[in-house]
This record gives sequence, C-alpha cells and structure tokens, in this order.
Amino acid sequence: MIEPRSEPSGANRRAQAAMAPEAVQHLWAPWRYGYIAGDDEGIEGCPFCVLAGRGEERDRESLILYRGQRAYVIFNAYPYNPGHLMVVPFAHVGELGDLDQETSTEVWELGRRCAAVLHERTFCDGINLGMNLGKAGGAGIVDHLHLHVVPRWAADTNFISTVGATRVLPVALDELYDHLSPSFS
Repeated sequence: MIEPRSEPSGANRRAQAAMAPEAVQHLWAPWRYGYIAGDDEGIEGCPFCVLAGRGEERDRESLILYRGQRAYVIFNAYPYNPGHLMVVPFAHVGELGDLDQETSTEVWELGRRCAAVLHERTFCDGINLGMNLGKAGGAGIVDHLHLHVVPRWAADTNFISTVGATRVLPVALDELYDHLSPSFS
C-alpha cells in the first residue's frame, strides 16, 4: 500500500520540466467543495459529537479509528495530507483550559500514538501536531477542540497547494483507514 519514498530520477525531473502547457491535465477535487461551501453532509449539530454518538458499529463509516475512555481518533474528512488524523475529546469543549486533567492527558497520549502509527505505517518524514483554538485561531469547529496530527513528507507542499488551492491525495480515505486501523486495535 504505502511504501517508503524514493527520490525521482533526474530523467523524470527533466521530463516534468519539459512538459508543454497544453499537455497539463486539469485536476478536479469536487469533494473539497462541501468544505468550502460549509456543507456538513446533513449533520445537524456538532459533527464531532454526532459522529462519536453514532456508536462503534458505524466507526468505519464515520472514519473513527480508535475510541479511548475520554477521547477518540478520527480521520479528517477534508485532509491536508493523506493520513491527517484528529484526536477529539468526547466532551464538547472549545477551550483547552476547560478540559479536565484526565481528558487532556488522554488527548496528548493519543496524539503521541497517532504520530508513532503514522511514522510506522506511512513512512512520513515528519509530523505537524497542533490545535486551532477559536475562530481567530483558525478553528473550523470552534466549540469542540481537537488535536490535528498531520503526516508530512519532504517537498509535499508544492505549487498545486499554494497556487491551485487544491490538495493531491494519492490514497482514498477508506483505503487508508484499512491500512492504519490494525495499529489501533
């Protein structure tokens, strides 16, 4: 499924550089429109509460990889990179200071576990780990904090993200779910 990355050959780099503009294909990412338009796929209320409340029998459909006592691990439905996970407390809390000590500890421990699994299973070169708190802090869901765990590869941000406002994700979420889920069992 996901193999360690190898460097492209010089011939491949030269062939890419010599590509004529008319040979460039359009990349469509219609699944991103739901996020941009603010469509929450029919979920009424907090998506993190609704998805966790569906029950364990619907975890694969909800993209929940693991349920702990106080928090769970879920794939980001609108990922920055393949394998973009989030650790979400079950408690509907928007401020880090409002988490109780046990929940805070579990959130960060699950963040550590996610980072280890992503290194082991996706051969990523690094990890971005963080929270966007409050609207001004960039939170998409302001009232329910969550920890982002984003695998990164050398040179994974290129022109398509910076110029085209599009991400290229070479692996489908359900395929990656099946690849990572054994590490959370």
